[in-house]
Amino acid sequence: MNPRSVIAGLVGAAAAVTIAMPANAARFIAYVGTYTGPKSEGIHAFRFDTDTGVVEPVGLVAKTANPTFLAVHPDGRHLYAANEVDQWNGKPGGYVTAYRVDPATGKLEEINQQSTVGAGPCHLNVDATGRALIAANYGGGSVVSFPVAPDGSLRPHASFVQHTGSSVDPARQKEPHAHSANLSPDNRFVFVADLGLDKVMVYALDPARATLTPHTAPFARLSPGSGPRHLAWAPDGRSAYVNGEMLSTVTRFSYESHAGLLNEGTTASTLPAGFSGNSSTAEVRVHPNGRFVYVSNRGHDSIAVFRADSKGALTLVENVSTQGKVPRNFNLDPTGRWLWAANQDSGSVIIYSVDGASGHLKATGQRLDVGSPVCVRFVAVR
Repeated sequence: MNPRSVIAGLVGAAAAVTIAMPANAARFIAYVGTYTGPKSEGIHAFRFDTDTGVVEPVGLVAKTANPTFLAVHPDGRHLYAANEVDQWNGKPGGYVTAYRVDPATGKLEEINQQSTVGAGPCHLNVDATGRALIAANYGGGSVVSFPVAPDGSLRPHASFVQHTGSSVDPARQKEPHAHSANLSPDNRFVFVADLGLDKVMVYALDPARATLTPHTAPFARLSPGSGPRHLAWAPDGRSAYVNGEMLSTVTRFSYESHAGLLNEGTTASTLPAGFSGNSSTAEVRVHPNGRFVYVSNRGHDSIAVFRADSKGALTLVENVSTQGKVPRNFNLDPTGRWLWAANQDSGSVIIYSVDGASGHLKATGQRLDVGSPVCVRFVAVR
């Protein structure tokens, strides 16, 4: 392996970060998806020993084009990448790649690939049964689903839905742009945030066939010009939070699980009072205790921390610098003790400790050097 392709290492007073694990696990492999180019050739990984707190760079574990978003199978043995391109094998559309995870080394073994039919796949998820994978095509404005075979491979797509329509911004919303595919807590529905439509589209999921069917209540609407991007569920499944990329907002929805309905609630700005520069949101996460919501701001280059009350109302606690440019995806480890922020334009992942009582973030001094990082996913080593 070319040393230049290996993640450079850690910068800080100590090359160690304590990463908490689920009670039945001892170590993590953290995978980082990227835009490929001069400083990255694909998916990179780190090994974590939670007993000693040591973080070790594994390096480049899969050489592939623009694996910008990653999803982990419920079995923890397979990982999937959305390859964000406009053409594959000479045909229009991007593709998704299935990998087998080596739990001992963290290395990824490619299994197979499938076309997403639409261009620019930017997000994907595996359903709770592990039998269906759903991907959102930003460039194509569509959503596609794939059956997942018992060996983790992807079969040809079972459903493809082309979104239609537009919204109020002529520059960014003249056509649909599906930006994320999100499973409901009960695994019955898929909620697809479409930036171009200012809607969250709703589909009924049949996991056995990996098919999507437009729901009888086909969408939830956001304020014009919001540009919905990603969605995160509260741990109790009663609330969902959607970040508006274009207006730098986060909106809380209450969820009627029996009917598959999202009901719009309060909306809050993710920017501090008085900020007048250009900024857009990228990711939203909810703390495992359900009391705090986190949203990344690109341009302001910060993580906005919100306190969520018992009814889901949001109060801005703080904005914390990500110590880099264009924080794209970020992730909380499964225990909520640590937050990893991926700065796409700075080639860095910055690690923060999380105060579970206040929601506050504190930089640990740890920096992971990764070219154009986009997505962070944790896999328990069993």
